[in-house]
Amino acid sequence: MTHDLPSPDRPLKIGTRGSPLALAQAHETRDRLAAAFELPAEAFDIVVIKTTGDNRSMIDADRPLKEIGGKGLFTKEIEEAMLSGGIDIAVHSMKDMPVDQPEGLMLDCYLPREDVRDAFVSLAHASLADLPAGTVVGTSSLRRRAQLRARRPDLEVVEFRGNVQTRLKKLEDGVAGATFLAMAGLRRLGMAEVARAPIAPEDMLPAVAQGAIGIERRADDDRVAEMLAAIHDRETGERLACERAFLAALDGSCETPIGGLAEFSPEGLRLRGEILRPDGSEVHAGELSGPVSDGPAMGVALAKELLGRAKPGFFEAVQAG
Repeated sequence: MTHDLPSPDRPLKIGTRGSPLALAQAHETRDRLAAAFELPAEAFDIVVIKTTGDNRSMIDADRPLKEIGGKGLFTKEIEEAMLSGGIDIAVHSMKDMPVDQPEGLMLDCYLPREDVRDAFVSLAHASLADLPAGTVVGTSSLRRRAQLRARRPDLEVVEFRGNVQTRLKKLEDGVAGATFLAMAGLRRLGMAEVARAPIAPEDMLPAVAQGAIGIERRADDDRVAEMLAAIHDRETGERLACERAFLAALDGSCETPIGGLAEFSPEGLRLRGEILRPDGSEVHAGELSGPVSDGPAMGVALAKELLGRAKPGFFEAVQAG
């Protein structure tokens, strides 16, 4: 495909949000493509696209995502730009991606997965266990809020959104005594030292697909498909196929507190998952192991098992919470 490769005169356009983390992920994608095809950085054009979520007022910035439109707030304009030909590919944090893509788009390229763990971040306390009763903890994640309420009901949990820099500033200003970020994001920003302590998945199961970068493309773009195949990480893809099948079977969205993690094991894959009420009053967790090829089926099976244990109306109660 040498004659079809991008060049400084005809660059491949990479769409992304404009946050420091989103840009770091776009640059990693560009660098991997440039290395795979021995191309200069100038053969790629990083296009920053403001999404509806990026344009929300500061008042909205502290409202739960479910009240202002959900995950699609951060992908809609980027995907529209791809469908119209304004960009060729889009780089996403996979934990933010809905399980279904718009018609005409494909998500089948993943970069090697980073650290999946949550990070405990505080200016005054060394770990979650060290937080005194009544400490204000800020997080935008419904999953983390529910997990905290289940494990530490003595803490005060408040809505806390914004990029990494914004959240750290809120800690400095005393808005909260602690917060949580993804270790993957901190590492990609060269800020791993911000984490007081990574939290083991046994203590706080991460979001489905946490730590993974996905690259979306037009379904009919064979040239781009061939390029992305050269940088696709198969093992990340196998793990995400399992986790996202689990999420899809739960009809998971930003309105449902769900944790899920697939890891390689002697049997092939080990999938752990949990569903929670927002107030932490009800938690159902389980795990399955099996061959890698059974990953998606395992995801569906574990979702059905957890739903079978939950009281009738569990997710309706979650969404009303």
